[in-house]
Amino acid sequence: EMSEMSERSKQNVAHGLAWSYYVGYLKIVLPRVKKSMEEFSRANPNVLACRETWKLHILVPLSCDVYDDLEKADSNIQYLTDLTETTLTRAGTKKRVYKHSVYAIRDEDKLWHCAVEYATPLQSLYAMSQDECAAFSREDRLEQAKLFYRTLEEILKGSKECAGTYRLIVYEESGEAEAHFLSREILWHLRQQRHEEYAVREGNQPHNPSTTLSSTELNIQISESDLPQPLRSDCL
Repeated sequence: EMSEMSERSKQNVAHGLAWSYYVGYLKIVLPRVKKSMEEFSRANPNVLACRETWKLHILVPLSCDVYDDLEKADSNIQYLTDLTETTLTRAGTKKRVYKHSVYAIRDEDKLWHCAVEYATPLQSLYAMSQDECAAFSREDRLEQAKLFYRTLEEILKGSKECAGTYRLIVYEESGEAEAHFLSREILWHLRQQRHEEYAVREGNQPHNPSTTLSSTELNIQISESDLPQPLRSDCL
Protein backbone atom coordinates (compact mmCIF):
# COMPACT_ATOMS: atom_id res chain seq x y z
CA GLU A 1 0.00 0.00 0.00
CA MET A 2 2.82 2.42 0.88
CA SER A 3 4.58 1.56 -2.38
CA GLU A 4 1.44 2.33 -4.39
CA MET A 5 0.99 5.65 -2.57
CA SER A 6 4.59 6.59 -3.29
CA GLU A 7 4.19 5.72 -6.97
CA ARG A 8 0.99 7.75 -7.25
CA SER A 9 2.65 10.82 -5.70
CA LYS A 10 5.81 10.24 -7.80
CA GLN A 11 7.98 10.79 -4.71
CA ASN A 12 10.74 8.40 -5.76
CA VAL A 13 11.29 9.54 -9.37
CA ALA A 14 13.81 12.32 -8.75
CA HIS A 15 15.37 10.52 -5.79
CA GLY A 16 16.10 7.46 -7.93
CA LEU A 17 17.37 9.52 -10.86
CA ALA A 18 19.77 11.45 -8.62
CA TRP A 19 21.23 8.30 -7.08
CA SER A 20 21.51 6.58 -10.46
CA TYR A 21 23.27 9.63 -11.92
CA TYR A 22 25.73 9.67 -9.04
CA VAL A 23 26.47 5.95 -8.79
CA GLY A 24 26.42 5.22 -12.52
CA TYR A 25 28.24 8.32 -13.74
CA LEU A 26 29.47 11.06 -11.41
CA LYS A 27 31.17 8.74 -8.93
CA ILE A 28 33.08 7.29 -11.89
CA VAL A 29 34.10 10.46 -13.72
CA LEU A 30 34.44 13.18 -11.08
CA PRO A 31 37.46 11.72 -9.23
CA ARG A 32 39.32 11.79 -12.57
CA VAL A 33 38.41 15.38 -13.51
CA LYS A 34 41.30 17.10 -11.69
CA LYS A 35 43.90 14.91 -13.38
CA SER A 36 42.36 15.57 -16.80
CA MET A 37 42.33 19.30 -16.08
CA GLU A 38 45.97 19.24 -15.02
CA GLU A 39 46.97 17.44 -18.23
CA PHE A 40 44.99 19.90 -20.31
CA SER A 41 46.46 22.88 -18.46
CA ARG A 42 50.03 21.69 -19.06
CA ALA A 43 49.32 21.50 -22.78
CA ASN A 44 47.33 24.77 -22.78
CA PRO A 45 48.81 26.92 -19.96
CA ASN A 46 46.90 30.09 -20.85
CA VAL A 47 43.43 28.57 -21.11
CA LEU A 48 42.50 27.34 -17.62
CA ALA A 49 44.25 30.04 -15.61
CA CYS A 50 42.08 29.73 -12.49
CA ARG A 51 42.57 26.42 -10.67
CA GLU A 52 39.32 26.89 -8.76
CA THR A 53 37.43 26.34 -12.03
CA TRP A 54 39.10 22.96 -12.65
CA LYS A 55 35.78 21.23 -12.09
CA LEU A 56 32.93 19.72 -14.04
CA HIS A 57 30.22 22.37 -14.21
CA ILE A 58 26.85 20.61 -14.21
CA LEU A 59 23.86 22.54 -15.54
CA VAL A 60 20.55 21.91 -13.75
CA PRO A 61 17.73 23.84 -15.50
CA LEU A 62 14.55 23.45 -13.44
CA SER A 63 12.57 23.54 -16.69
CA CYS A 64 14.40 20.31 -17.66
CA ASP A 65 14.98 21.93 -21.05
CA VAL A 66 18.27 20.32 -22.10
CA TYR A 67 20.07 21.21 -25.32
CA ASP A 68 22.19 18.55 -27.00
CA ASP A 69 24.32 21.30 -28.53
CA LEU A 70 25.33 24.07 -26.12
CA GLU A 71 26.44 26.27 -29.02
CA LYS A 72 22.84 26.32 -30.27
CA ALA A 73 21.56 27.16 -26.80
CA ASP A 74 23.74 30.27 -26.61
CA SER A 75 26.04 31.72 -29.28
CA ASN A 76 28.36 33.03 -26.55
CA ILE A 77 29.26 29.42 -25.74
CA GLN A 78 31.72 27.81 -28.15
CA TYR A 79 33.11 24.28 -28.09
CA LEU A 80 36.89 24.20 -27.72
CA THR A 81 38.05 20.60 -27.26
CA ASP A 82 37.60 17.44 -25.17
CA LEU A 83 39.51 16.47 -22.05
CA THR A 84 41.39 13.17 -21.90
CA GLU A 85 39.01 10.22 -22.21
CA THR A 86 38.47 7.65 -19.47
CA THR A 87 37.93 4.12 -20.81
CA LEU A 88 36.39 1.44 -18.60
CA THR A 89 34.59 -1.87 -19.02
CA ARG A 90 31.11 -1.38 -17.59
CA ALA A 91 28.03 -3.63 -17.46
CA GLY A 92 29.20 -5.83 -20.33
CA THR A 93 30.38 -3.00 -22.58
CA LYS A 94 34.07 -3.24 -23.43
CA LYS A 95 36.07 -0.01 -23.42
CA ARG A 96 33.19 2.29 -22.57
CA VAL A 97 34.33 5.88 -23.08
CA TYR A 98 33.67 8.76 -20.68
CA LYS A 99 34.74 12.26 -21.65
CA HIS A 100 34.00 15.93 -21.02
CA SER A 101 34.06 18.91 -23.32
CA VAL A 102 35.76 22.23 -22.66
CA TYR A 103 33.94 25.35 -23.82
CA ALA A 104 34.91 28.98 -24.27
CA ILE A 105 32.36 31.35 -22.71
CA ARG A 106 32.42 34.86 -24.15
CA ASP A 107 32.22 37.74 -21.67
CA GLU A 108 32.20 40.91 -23.80
CA ASP A 109 35.80 40.99 -25.09
CA LYS A 110 37.11 38.26 -22.76
CA LEU A 111 36.95 34.46 -22.93
CA TRP A 112 36.50 32.13 -19.96
CA HIS A 113 37.03 28.38 -20.29
CA CYS A 114 35.48 25.49 -18.40
CA ALA A 115 34.22 21.93 -18.69
CA VAL A 116 30.43 22.08 -18.71
CA GLU A 117 27.52 19.73 -19.44
CA TYR A 118 23.89 19.20 -18.51
CA ALA A 119 22.67 16.80 -15.84
CA THR A 120 21.36 14.22 -18.31
CA PRO A 121 18.63 12.69 -16.04
CA LEU A 122 16.65 15.91 -16.55
CA GLN A 123 16.01 14.69 -20.10
CA SER A 124 14.12 11.76 -18.57
CA LEU A 125 11.97 14.08 -16.47
CA TYR A 126 11.19 16.17 -19.54
CA ALA A 127 10.35 13.08 -21.62
CA MET A 128 8.04 11.79 -18.88
CA SER A 129 6.11 15.06 -18.91
CA GLN A 130 5.60 14.63 -22.67
CA ASP A 131 4.44 11.01 -22.48
CA GLU A 132 0.77 10.39 -21.67
CA CYS A 133 1.58 6.97 -20.21
CA ALA A 134 3.67 8.56 -17.46
CA ALA A 135 0.79 10.83 -16.31
CA PHE A 136 3.47 13.38 -15.40
CA SER A 137 2.37 17.03 -15.49
CA ARG A 138 4.54 20.13 -15.93
CA GLU A 139 3.98 20.89 -12.25
CA ASP A 140 5.18 17.39 -11.36
CA ARG A 141 8.24 17.96 -13.55
CA LEU A 142 9.15 21.20 -11.82
CA GLU A 143 8.79 19.74 -8.33
CA GLN A 144 10.81 16.67 -9.32
CA ALA A 145 13.54 18.82 -10.88
CA LYS A 146 13.86 20.72 -7.59
CA LEU A 147 13.94 17.47 -5.64
CA PHE A 148 16.52 16.02 -8.06
CA TYR A 149 18.81 18.99 -7.42
CA ARG A 150 18.40 18.86 -3.64
CA THR A 151 19.00 15.11 -3.55
CA LEU A 152 22.03 15.28 -5.84
CA GLU A 153 23.49 18.14 -3.83
CA GLU A 154 23.19 16.16 -0.60
CA ILE A 155 24.70 13.04 -2.17
CA LEU A 156 27.70 14.93 -3.55
CA LYS A 157 28.26 16.80 -0.30
CA GLY A 158 28.68 13.45 1.43
CA SER A 159 31.01 12.03 -1.21
CA LYS A 160 34.71 12.29 -0.30
CA GLU A 161 35.76 11.05 -3.76
CA CYS A 162 33.95 13.91 -5.49
CA ALA A 163 34.88 16.77 -3.16
CA GLY A 164 36.12 19.83 -5.05
CA THR A 165 35.53 18.31 -8.49
CA TYR A 166 32.13 19.72 -9.45
CA ARG A 167 29.97 22.84 -9.50
CA LEU A 168 26.19 22.53 -9.68
CA ILE A 169 24.60 25.38 -11.65
CA VAL A 170 20.87 25.35 -10.92
CA TYR A 171 18.71 27.98 -12.57
CA GLU A 172 15.16 28.81 -13.55
CA GLU A 173 14.77 30.51 -16.91
CA SER A 174 12.64 33.63 -17.13
CA GLY A 175 9.49 33.62 -19.23
CA GLU A 176 11.07 35.94 -21.79
CA ALA A 177 13.54 34.51 -24.28
CA GLU A 178 17.07 35.77 -23.60
CA ALA A 179 19.74 34.97 -26.16
CA HIS A 180 22.61 34.84 -23.66
CA PHE A 181 20.89 33.78 -20.46
CA LEU A 182 22.84 30.51 -20.18
CA SER A 183 26.27 32.04 -20.75
CA ARG A 184 25.53 34.67 -18.09
CA GLU A 185 24.61 31.94 -15.60
CA ILE A 186 27.85 30.07 -16.25
CA LEU A 187 29.93 33.26 -16.15
CA TRP A 188 28.50 34.19 -12.76
CA HIS A 189 29.72 30.89 -11.33
CA LEU A 190 33.14 31.19 -12.99
CA ARG A 191 33.60 34.68 -11.53
CA GLN A 192 32.53 33.40 -8.11
CA GLN A 193 35.11 30.62 -8.21
CA ARG A 194 37.82 33.03 -9.26
CA HIS A 195 36.83 35.34 -6.41
CA GLU A 196 36.91 32.41 -3.98
CA GLU A 197 40.39 31.41 -5.13
CA TYR A 198 41.73 34.93 -4.59
CA ALA A 199 39.99 35.13 -1.21
CA VAL A 200 41.65 31.90 -0.06
CA ARG A 201 45.06 33.09 -1.23
CA GLU A 202 44.64 36.35 0.69
CA GLY A 203 43.23 34.64 3.76
CA ASN A 204 39.77 36.20 3.49
CA GLN A 205 36.39 34.53 3.64
CA PRO A 206 34.78 34.27 0.17
CA HIS A 207 31.66 36.36 -0.31
CA ASN A 208 28.64 34.72 -1.90
CA PRO A 209 26.16 37.22 -3.34
CA SER A 210 22.73 35.68 -3.81
CA THR A 211 22.04 36.10 -7.52
CA THR A 212 21.18 32.51 -8.44
CA LEU A 213 18.93 29.86 -6.93
CA SER A 214 20.29 28.24 -3.80
CA SER A 215 19.37 25.04 -2.00
CA THR A 216 17.90 27.19 0.78
CA GLU A 217 15.43 28.72 -1.67
CA LEU A 218 14.57 25.25 -2.95
CA ASN A 219 14.05 24.02 0.61
CA ILE A 220 11.37 26.68 1.01
CA GLN A 221 9.68 25.60 -2.21
CA ILE A 222 9.57 21.90 -1.33
CA SER A 223 8.18 20.67 1.96
CA GLU A 224 9.78 17.81 3.86
CA SER A 225 6.70 15.69 3.17
CA ASP A 226 7.58 15.74 -0.53
CA LEU A 227 10.79 13.84 0.09
CA PRO A 228 10.90 10.08 -0.69
CA GLN A 229 9.77 7.96 2.23
CA PRO A 230 11.06 4.49 3.15
CA LEU A 231 8.98 1.72 1.56
CA ARG A 232 9.91 -1.11 3.94
CA SER A 233 7.68 -1.52 6.97
CA ASP A 234 10.67 -2.40 9.18
CA CYS A 235 12.10 1.09 8.49
CA LEU A 236 9.20 2.78 10.30
